[in-house]
Amino acid sequence: MATSSWLSSLLWFLAIIAVIPLALWLLKRTPMGGTASHGVTRVIAALPLSTSQRVVTVEVGQGEARRWLVLGVTPGSITTLHTMEPQADAPAGATPAVPAFAQLLGKLRQDKGLAGER
Repeated sequence: MATSSWLSSLLWFLAIIAVIPLALWLLKRTPMGGTASHGVTRVIAALPLSTSQRVVTVEVGQGEARRWLVLGVTPGSITTLHTMEPQADAPAGATPAVPAFAQLLGKLRQDKGLAGER
């Protein structure tokens, strides 16, 4: 009798463990999982003002109803600072290129090597 109780408990445990990934997979495909707003909202820019405050520009809506919202974001609230028509997207080459970490590290090593020779 004790063996059947132990086996039953083990089967229930395995069933629950198997259901967790299935539930997560289903949650990703429901509106509660966050996929319902795909393509309707996107972040245009974010400017950190301090460790807990930032100004964020987001695009909301589609087609003729598109708007850009400039939002003030703090830990306690989100405030609409300005609403405007969407601007033309900046060309890909207009944003300054950020050097790769390897390039920065190489430059730092090179600078330290020159300073050590003096």
